[in-house]
Amino acid sequence: MNAETNRPPALGFASDNIAGASPEVAQALVNHSTGQAGAYGSDELSLQVKLKLSEIFERDVEVLLVPTGTAANSLCLSAMTPPWGNIYCHPSSHINNDECGAPEFFSGAKLITIDGPSARLDVERLRDRSREKVGDVHTTQPACVSITQATEVGSLYNLDEIGAIGEVCKANALGYHMDGSRFANALVSLGCTPAQMTWKAGVDALSFGATKNGALAAEAIVLFNPALASELNIRRKRSGHLLSKMRFLSAQMDAYLSDDLWLRNARQANDAARRLASGLAGLKGVEVQGETEANILFCKLDSAIIQALLKAGFGFYHDRWGANIVRFVTSFATTSEDVDHLLKHVRQVVSTLHA
Repeated sequence: MNAETNRPPALGFASDNIAGASPEVAQALVNHSTGQAGAYGSDELSLQVKLKLSEIFERDVEVLLVPTGTAANSLCLSAMTPPWGNIYCHPSSHINNDECGAPEFFSGAKLITIDGPSARLDVERLRDRSREKVGDVHTTQPACVSITQATEVGSLYNLDEIGAIGEVCKANALGYHMDGSRFANALVSLGCTPAQMTWKAGVDALSFGATKNGALAAEAIVLFNPALASELNIRRKRSGHLLSKMRFLSAQMDAYLSDDLWLRNARQANDAARRLASGLAGLKGVEVQGETEANILFCKLDSAIIQALLKAGFGFYHDRWGANIVRFVTSFATTSEDVDHLLKHVRQVVSTLHA
């Protein structure tokens, strides 16, 4: 039994999407579920969320709430590129691999992948590609860049890297989008301010994630370039993502941003991942891969360990990134007891294998 939550240890480490919601977020929905409120974002809560995000980012921002990260990414990109535009991203990015072509569907544009280490765009390759065939009527044209922070493998762009990409965007008149589905995890790991990680480095639009970090279903499009706001408002409505009872998204986001809940949740998830990485390090048949910078951990495990964990009911992805490669993801709800329970099972298998 988990002493922190009075429940059995959680066995799911497949994704932070499998976690529930923070009690504060769930309670906010209950608190705002009765009475009347303005529709389509005209309610007081929606205005309050805009003011909170403006304070967090140290400048006036435009905010559009949507229920999914795919909607946030696709709408941002659709307003930043014409149908004949190129959207530059990493091959491992969520917009390239996991959104069923939604960015192309919403924008009509073309995704151009540019590789780099640890799922991060290589800035020199980006600089070269963004200058290719500019003005050539026979080919699509450079339009914008999208980076993921934290990346799909849990790595982070440091501030210099974000700024260097921003300089390329500025020099070549490219829009700059950040997919921040795990924005809070990256922020607390880098120890910087939200402003430093976004608009001060040249970012025009941010998909500010909350669902993976304690909300039920709420994401915010945060615009640092106000020129995008008018078109994005229309595109949000046309795509079916303007909720009439917007207060139910705003209630989630307001609670998420209150009393630093979003930062506390991210620290909990990151700390759990580091605890897991530390516990796995040095065990026979276990090879931790790369640094644990956010709440995602990759490692290589003996087949016997993988099968034993699966038999015990643990949930995680394996062999998707290569033979015996396992991905563990922790969340705001992952406790030290949950991590220690997983480590106990791994050690038992290792002890049996190497007795």
